[in-house]
Amino acid sequence: MAKYETISVKVSSELKAKLAQYGVKTGEFVRSALKEEVRRRQLEEIEKRLDAIRPALEKIGTEDIVDSIREDRMRR
Repeated sequence: MAKYETISVKVSSELKAKLAQYGVKTGEFVRSALKEEVRRRQLEEIEKRLDAIRPALEKIGTEDIVDSIREDRMRR
């Protein structure tokens, strides 16, 4: 079973009233926003890592990749 933590946030009374007026379920909204932010940051991290190894990857030719795939298939 997943373990949960509680996060609380203070908002103005005006904002809380508007959220209620528009039927925004704050718990669902905040969970969704937090998940999306984590996903976005993970993608940023992956992009940075890819940028770091891109020069090495560019040195590998298409023929080398095709040959490796063929060799792997032949071993099966």
